[in-house]
Amino acid sequence: MVGVSLMVAAVAMLLLLQRSLRDGVRTAALARAEAIAVELASGSGSALVASGDVEEEFVQVLDARGDVVLASPNLDGAPPLLRLAPGGTRTLEEVPFEDGPFLVVATAGTLGADPVTVIVGRDVEDVGEVIATVTRLLAIGIPLLLVLVGLVTWRVVGRALAPVERIRAEVDAISTEELHRRVPEPAGEDEISRLAATMNRMLARLEDGQTRQRRFVSDASHELRSPLASIRQHAEVAHTHPGTTSQGELADVVLLESARLQSIVEDLLILSRADEGTLRLTSEPVDLDDVVLEEAARLRGAGTFRIDTAAVSAGRVLGDRAALERLLRNLTDNAARHARSSIALSLRGSDGEVVMAVDDDGNGIAEGHRALVFDRFMRLEDARDRDSGGSGLGLAIVREIAVLHHGSVEVSESSLGGARLEVRIPSLAD
Repeated sequence: MVGVSLMVAAVAMLLLLQRSLRDGVRTAALARAEAIAVELASGSGSALVASGDVEEEFVQVLDARGDVVLASPNLDGAPPLLRLAPGGTRTLEEVPFEDGPFLVVATAGTLGADPVTVIVGRDVEDVGEVIATVTRLLAIGIPLLLVLVGLVTWRVVGRALAPVERIRAEVDAISTEELHRRVPEPAGEDEISRLAATMNRMLARLEDGQTRQRRFVSDASHELRSPLASIRQHAEVAHTHPGTTSQGELADVVLLESARLQSIVEDLLILSRADEGTLRLTSEPVDLDDVVLEEAARLRGAGTFRIDTAAVSAGRVLGDRAALERLLRNLTDNAARHARSSIALSLRGSDGEVVMAVDDDGNGIAEGHRALVFDRFMRLEDARDRDSGGSGLGLAIVREIAVLHHGSVEVSESSLGGARLEVRIPSLAD
């Protein structure tokens, strides 16, 4: 591209230079012709006609019939070289006394009372020589300049792209088992340094995702193995020692553990679809107060805790009723695992949102652990037992459903003394 640009620029410069030099010769010849015409009109032009450079210039003065009435010494006795109207310009390739091209101009004048045409020709061979010299210089200079530009470009681009090559080599060496490695970040704030920083952030996300995936697979395997092991254990006992357990007891264990197994699998499927972006929810008006009161009735039917719904007011949102019921069920199940005697459900409107909360009178959640309870398979130290602590997926599902409804969920301290889990969802305007 540089070579093509230089060639175009060189050709343009040569054309402009040639035109400028020829215009200079024409201007000088026209000035000489006009000066002769002025002298002829005053009666003393013959001396001026004869005073020119016989090698570089010629002059002919033609009368109205086209005959030569005056001429420079180098054309003495020669016929008219050409007929040219005043103001015209022409090039002659050859003249009797010289081989080089001449630029010829003509202007009108008078000799005595008779009109005449003054013709002056100037040698333009020097113009061709200048153009040829410049052309030779360009023919030598442009290749040298191209070589210099190529070397400088190769050197500069090579140094500029050296960090890119180091980044490429490092990325090529990183495997799925070495996502902790990072690419070198060059100093400065240019595009390459920003590229390296972006790639390191990407590697950090991949490492974090891989870590979470491995932990998820490990925890999921552990959770699924527990009910399967319980079923197998009771089956082996019943098979080896038929008298120690009845068929009804075995069926009860199988039903209980299979229900737990099914619940875990369903939770895993929901979270997997949420991660893949394939969890589809319907969008319809939902009266959340009806959902809250129905869940309160279910809890009262169990007869285990005192259920308080005094703070439930009307609230309508746009969302999936089944998903919102699942969200509230997970919140109340979590409260039921930790409450001592009371659970409070509340619903209110606040600044364009519907705030739904579940309070319990349990031990609560330490402030340093509140951001962790929504992680998958997360159990706090006082809830390690699987019979009371659940699978550790319930609150993770609550967060996913809340986010899909453009809402949020947070944990705080309850006025009952335990934990308060509060969900905020944009309200549906009436």
